[in-house]
Amino acid sequence: MLPYLALSLAMLLWASSFIALKYVFSVFDPIVVLFARMVIATLCLLPLMLRPGVRRRYQQGDWKWLAALALAEPCLYFLLEARALVYTSASQAGVITATLPLLTSLGALLFLKERLGRSAWLGIAVSFAGVLWLTLTGEQSAEAPNPLLGNLLEFLAMVCATGYILIAKKLSVRYSALVITAAQTVLGMLWFGTLLFTPWVTLPQTLPLWPSLWVLYLGAGITLGAYGLYTWAVSRVPVALAGAFVNLIPVFTVLLAWLILGETLTAQQQLACLLVFGGVLVSQHKPAKAGGQTAQA
Repeated sequence: MLPYLALSLAMLLWASSFIALKYVFSVFDPIVVLFARMVIATLCLLPLMLRPGVRRRYQQGDWKWLAALALAEPCLYFLLEARALVYTSASQAGVITATLPLLTSLGALLFLKERLGRSAWLGIAVSFAGVLWLTLTGEQSAEAPNPLLGNLLEFLAMVCATGYILIAKKLSVRYSALVITAAQTVLGMLWFGTLLFTPWVTLPQTLPLWPSLWVLYLGAGITLGAYGLYTWAVSRVPVALAGAFVNLIPVFTVLLAWLILGETLTAQQQLACLLVFGGVLVSQHKPAKAGGQTAQA
């Protein structure tokens, strides 16, 4: 049971990042938060990456793929998500993350020539319909002043995350997950550090205790805690099973947003969420083999 507990806890940690970001963005400029998160994560990861035995076999031209990977995530991904959480609620943003497995399957079809079955196509259509319904029925509130724009930006963030996953799969043959993650944080630190000098970024005049601790949690707790738990669990259970746990993130996000931020969803939005989750479940359905059907008969 320990690997499944570790996977569940990792998903809970990742879901909590939406709550933490929504909170700290109300205190600090999003670019400042993202830069600090990258710096903290880099300081945590570099000592681990420099240990002997970590797999890193550089080949000529890999720098282009590493740059593209970091541009997709964390650079564009976090930039889009930061703006999304300004306009939409943490609950709605969390639900849209449920489309990531479906977008990844679609990307694998287009770029890796991995074929999809009828269930996968049906699941993609149903889930996207749910996201569209969730977005169009979003009502303006203090937590979501422009849910239509916010949900669109969050969806674009998921497109960037899909690009990251596809590139990471290509690089994982020569680089360990630890090296790939460290490369992301270093390049992300340079990216957001450069954006600090733009005129539309407001630098903090003070560092309030609790918001600062939440930023530390985002950089160290999420990076090391969620990453460490997920990596340990994947080494002990099938990868496909571990991937299915990702669908817990939107569920945990909605619950945490309700408990901590007091966010609620309308009846239509709740139905839209069920449609999104239903699409994800349908997409994971595998048709039974003929032999299995005969045995059941």
